Amino acid sequence: MNFKKLLIGAFALSAMLAACVDDSTSAKDTDQSDELVETFDDLPVCSDNREGATAYVKDEKNAYMCVDGDWVPEEENSSSSIASSSSSPRNDSLSSSVIASSSSEAKQPSSSEKTGKSSSSVDDASSRFEFGCKTETEDNCEYGELIDNRDGQTYKTVTIGTQTWMAENLNYADSVMTPSLNGRSWCYDNNADSCAKYGRLYTWAAAKTACPSGWHLPTSAEFETLFTAVGGSSTAGTKLKSTSAWNNSGNGTDAFGFSALPAGYEDGCGGYSNREGYSACFWSSTEYSSYDVYYMRLFYYRDDAYLSNFSKNRGFSVRCLKDSD
Repeated sequence: MNFKKLLIGAFALSAMLAACVDDSTSAKDTDQSDELVETFDDLPVCSDNREGATAYVKDEKNAYMCVDGDWVPEEENSSSSIASSSSSPRNDSLSSSVIASSSSEAKQPSSSEKTGKSSSSVDDASSRFEFGCKTETEDNCEYGELIDNRDGQTYKTVTIGTQTWMAENLNYADSVMTPSLNGRSWCYDNNADSCAKYGRLYTWAAAKTACPSGWHLPTSAEFETLFTAVGGSSTAGTKLKSTSAWNNSGNGTDAFGFSALPAGYEDGCGGYSNREGYSACFWSSTEYSSYDVYYMRLFYYRDDAYLSNFSKNRGFSVRCLKDSD
């Protein structure tokens, strides 16, 4: 009888440990030096024992190397490729776009959610009320602010096409008023300064109820609408990313004032993957399966924005979308 209890206890412990293993490891998290995976999200954990290992992502036709805990495109490990990329047309156009942009302080509205026109820039990502519209027709950029009545925090907002988005990541944490947040949101690397800069990281269960009244977690279709409004998903990453804070010259033009910052994410077990500077992941409300949910991903070396799916227990950023009138 005691032996049977011991077996049951051991099984329960192993199940708990298994639940806290990175979703992308599972059977393919081995010590082999080379991997072949379907998508970037299928890459195993870049752990210490994989340092210097390579992997090939089939849908991108691209090879990656495990460097300091992150999968980095292999060409970035060549000094010649880095030198050539620094003088590439993409970076040249980005520099001229940033230099050509003007900077002025946005007008502060006085009610809880108002809008106004602006053509100011976001050269300093920490400035809460400087905006980054750099389109040829700047009058299509409509800015405003949202005051979250639950905790008094103020967020920039921007209207892109027919949608009005928060132009900053949500940073709401009151788990007494919103019990679903209890134990389900974090500051990156458990650093309060990261919350001030990037907002909080939420599990999907928390994200579903985290937006203030009148705003909601966007569906995957609403993210697709955003991609269309900024010219298509193939260049949406460049246009939605902020003009600073992204790794290795991966900054965007912030052409529509969305100002996506690379907050990284929490891996669901208290760890932090894709450290700040590398990626931005935003939950959608659309389930892919009983375990996974669609999310929007931006990455420092990619010009596109795309929808992928991942485990609901991850800690991702949240951008709330204003409800339709």
